[in-house]
Amino acid sequence: MQILYEDNHIIIVNKSSGEIVQGDKTGDIPLSDTLKEYIKARDSKPGNVFIGVVHRLDRPVSGAVVFAKTSKALARLNAMFASGDVHKTYWAISRNVPSQPEATLHNWIQSVERNNKSYAYDAPGEGRKEARLEYKLIAKSDRYCMLEVRLMTGRKHQIRVQLSKIGCPVKGDLKYGDRRSNPDGSISLHARRICFVHPVSGKYIDVMAPVPEDNLWRALEESFVK
Repeated sequence: MQILYEDNHIIIVNKSSGEIVQGDKTGDIPLSDTLKEYIKARDSKPGNVFIGVVHRLDRPVSGAVVFAKTSKALARLNAMFASGDVHKTYWAISRNVPSQPEATLHNWIQSVERNNKSYAYDAPGEGRKEARLEYKLIAKSDRYCMLEVRLMTGRKHQIRVQLSKIGCPVKGDLKYGDRRSNPDGSISLHARRICFVHPVSGKYIDVMAPVPEDNLWRALEESFVK
């Protein structure tokens, strides 16, 4: 359990690829339950531990996830996420370099439950929701590039489908057009940074999640830092 920030009201952890944030039809133990048991044991709590799920990351995605430790924080964080007052930055690795080093992508996304997939369109239509993000090319190697992505809306699989639409599917993301899976089943998309005003204390929270323990991630991160 890699805790990035914690106080009486919230806790932010660095999720590993493969973990689910909240229980689903697979029946696998979610990160929210693992976190409850971790806190219960760590703090020797005799009763139940409250952990409220505020937002989610797709199972194959890694990075910063915020949980509420009190009902007050949960209600306020839910409102903040809904109003766009929480700012999220992602890092994505792709085999393809985008035609523009930085741009704003503006599409309309439709999610299809039947195959658990989203589709991006250039125009609005029935069942489609507006989706916007900004990306910037921040590192390159001989075979890969790394993009920094700032979400301006929160749609299902938004980064994955919008990057795929411009010919830059996330490395390992077979669902959205990459040609080869990652050995560990992950996709190379990482929730790198999350910023918001604390829902109770009013303090500004700015947290960065270390990238996965992987040679490619490390090499591209070092290239970016230099």
